[in-house]
Amino acid sequence: MNAQRTDPFRWTFADGSSPKAPHVVSMTWRDGLFVHWPVDPDALRPHVPSRLTLETRDGHAWVSVLPFVLTNVGLRGAPSITRLAFAELNVRTYVRYRGDPGLFFFSIDVGNAFVAATVGRTTRLPVYHARTRVGATENHVAFESERRETTGGVPARFAATYRPDGDVFTTEPDTLEHWLTARRRFYAPDADGVLTGEIAHDPWPLQPAVVTIRENTMLEANGLPMPIGDPIVHYADELSMTGSIPRRIKS
Repeated sequence: MNAQRTDPFRWTFADGSSPKAPHVVSMTWRDGLFVHWPVDPDALRPHVPSRLTLETRDGHAWVSVLPFVLTNVGLRGAPSITRLAFAELNVRTYVRYRGDPGLFFFSIDVGNAFVAATVGRTTRLPVYHARTRVGATENHVAFESERRETTGGVPARFAATYRPDGDVFTTEPDTLEHWLTARRRFYAPDADGVLTGEIAHDPWPLQPAVVTIRENTMLEANGLPMPIGDPIVHYADELSMTGSIPRRIKS
């Protein structure tokens, strides 16, 4: 689902679909990691809203944890002095709504209290403020996140050290790696419909990764089932992207 530019505020996706709102925000992803775990779809299904179709691949549902840093976050064309930078940690799975593929977020932990409060108030996304710490060297990235509030009695913590371990590549259609990463929409159902938003960017510059996860309670903190296999991991260094205004699709 790679996007092709049509004009500065409109995008067309490779699957033939088009965005419904202008992309007014820009940002740069840095020092990111994809950790994808296979899980039992029957065990995960109760945790995904019924309006969304839980997607499976190779007989498994998948839950992913993504630590990364966003820099230069702000309105497109805004001066650099107004832009923000912060670490983020996402927990997500893979869904469809009315036939369109997308993401469903179980949690979004943000290392900026203002961003967490603003996004949480204006969207249906489960955004939390977290204490984050990121250190990057030529050899590795050290990422730590601890949510400031406890959910369900379980502290939401993640700590890992990771580095790229191979050449940069872009995913091929019909591969598992493409299915897991080439998503450009999220869905967040509520009583009045489904909120959706989009991002657009060039294909992910993925690399194989070496990862040491020192602590990870993110699945447990979100009440999710435990993995049934080893994770698939990839590193992504830097990528510029834009984001749309979230819009509500009426049921």
